[in-house]
Amino acid sequence: MTEFSSFHDEVFPLAVSFGATGGPERRNEIVSLTSGREKRNLRFSQSRHHYDAGTGVKSLDDLHDVLAFFEARRGSLHAFRFRDPFDMKSCRPSEVPGMLDQVLGAGDGLKARFSLTKTYGSGADAYKRLIVKPVAASLRIAVAGVARLAPAFSFDDGTGDVVFAAGSIPAMGAQVTAGFEFHVPVRFDAERLSLRVTAFKAGQIPSIPLVEVRL
Repeated sequence: MTEFSSFHDEVFPLAVSFGATGGPERRNEIVSLTSGREKRNLRFSQSRHHYDAGTGVKSLDDLHDVLAFFEARRGSLHAFRFRDPFDMKSCRPSEVPGMLDQVLGAGDGLKARFSLTKTYGSGADAYKRLIVKPVAASLRIAVAGVARLAPAFSFDDGTGDVVFAAGSIPAMGAQVTAGFEFHVPVRFDAERLSLRVTAFKAGQIPSIPLVEVRL
């Protein structure tokens, strides 16, 4: 059994997500030794993101949009797409994604599937975040610096892989790169919403907790 019932391929109201707060969570075990040193263990191989979209509700229409979205997802039952206001591209937020932004790997003449990832840091200890919900229209792929266009490749939504068609498989040593915008798969982390009308055509939802899910 997965940690969610199903996934709805719908995007949380964008106007509200722009004002959300939140970010990544890490779980590390830290044990202090008698020598004064510490032993640290990484519990999550991938960070887990948490958000509160309540700060993004500015109007009565925003409130209604969130209410309708919450009801359509049956509360926390169904996961959905969320646009992280801080980290939503293969590049910096102010830039336009390009096909050379992220290195997905190198071809061997046989491998057709490459996980879509975003790298944080550099070197052997860099963190590769799995991207499973890219914005399909934004996905740009290159092999050895040369753009590839569909149907030379496709994106497998079930596995999060870029899949090259037969006849377009990257040659030995050819670097595969990508650029994209992406969403985070999340669910509501609450079973009820507390709604409030604060003024004429103004609404408030003090807290709309969201938590990332693994698909």
